[in-house]
Amino acid sequence: MRRRVVITGMGVCAPNGIGLDSFAEAMEQGKSGIRFQAQLKALEFACQIAGKPELTDELLNQYFTPLQLRGLSATGIMYGVIAGADAWKDAGLPVAKKDKPDWDSGILFGSGTLGVDKFHEAIHLVDAKKVRRLGSTTVIQTMASGVSAYLGGILGCGNQVTTNSSACTTGTEGVLMGYERIANSHAERMLVGSCSDSGPYVWSGFDAMRILPRNYNNNPEVASRPMSASAVGFVPGSGAGALVLESLESAKARGAKIYAEVLGGAINSGGQRGDGTMTAPNSEAVQRCISQAVTNAGIENDAIDTINGHLTATTKDALEIANWSAALGRSGNDFPYINSFKGLFGHCLSAAGSIECVAAVLQFKKSQVFGNKNCEDLHPEITQIIEAERIPQKTITHQPSILAKASFGFGDVNACVIFKNYTA
Repeated sequence: MRRRVVITGMGVCAPNGIGLDSFAEAMEQGKSGIRFQAQLKALEFACQIAGKPELTDELLNQYFTPLQLRGLSATGIMYGVIAGADAWKDAGLPVAKKDKPDWDSGILFGSGTLGVDKFHEAIHLVDAKKVRRLGSTTVIQTMASGVSAYLGGILGCGNQVTTNSSACTTGTEGVLMGYERIANSHAERMLVGSCSDSGPYVWSGFDAMRILPRNYNNNPEVASRPMSASAVGFVPGSGAGALVLESLESAKARGAKIYAEVLGGAINSGGQRGDGTMTAPNSEAVQRCISQAVTNAGIENDAIDTINGHLTATTKDALEIANWSAALGRSGNDFPYINSFKGLFGHCLSAAGSIECVAAVLQFKKSQVFGNKNCEDLHPEITQIIEAERIPQKTITHQPSILAKASFGFGDVNACVIFKNYTA
């Protein structure tokens, strides 16, 4: 008997808001976190803007001990610990005692590239034959599971503590992996999320691919334009999002607040066959992922009233809308409300899915659908499929009932999760 799974805590470290309250306000008001980055200009990047959480020493001292901060330069770990610790606190869960781990709680926190700045530092020291000057935290900052290891030690989780990595699909995939572990009675609680490092060594490859906007360096807030006819590429971002998933029985037993229920979802790949490539999605695979998610969630296509898409502000946005329409068999005014949050904080790469899941779930609590920024000039291929009013420009009042959130990543990989408004 599969158990029901709910969300009892959330945390976020995003370009437009650190902490749930600040982030929720930014999402509701359409506040952008995309800013000019002087470092990118100095390095002669064509795209000199990005979405990057603004950390301070005061903030970091709230989450790390002085010993932990010594030599810590992996921004992904910083973002992930802030989001993860906040989600745990938001859920009202205690930190395990020093002499015994919490056997029922686990962590599945994903990353793409982790500790890139630390790698850069280490390479220079090694090449200069100064290996002994490498700090004792070099390994933990550069291993893919560094963020989950940090969180595991801080919270004392004794169930599965691990990391997943599947490019831009990482965060959404992680929600489904954590859901499965609880639904199958292998854990009571799972802290799931994902993070992405920031900086030129992470974003340089995309700049070289010429898929970032180059003409908005003096006007960064309007550069990311999902679903827009004038979209010219995604704005790179970074940060972390985190959610505490918990069995419904456990949540009810301790009187926890519940943000939403996770009904299930699906993960697949297009195999880089057909129209799928390393960087482009196989449309059949995307449609199958959405359809299978609906089936696995035990609902019908017409039950979905809200969608949070991947929608990166590239030429593929219209294709994504076409895939949603084909998978759900819905178009015109019958299409669900749909939004993309990348207009507000860019494409946060491996952190995108988790940050966007947090924002998507906040819509249940606030009885709203957050607006789409910078798509006043909707792409004509999109408006041929769905009515413009299904893409709200500003935040609207609407109580989502069932929401589908999807992410599609490099490597032709897909994930779609279905959330439901929880009523006792």
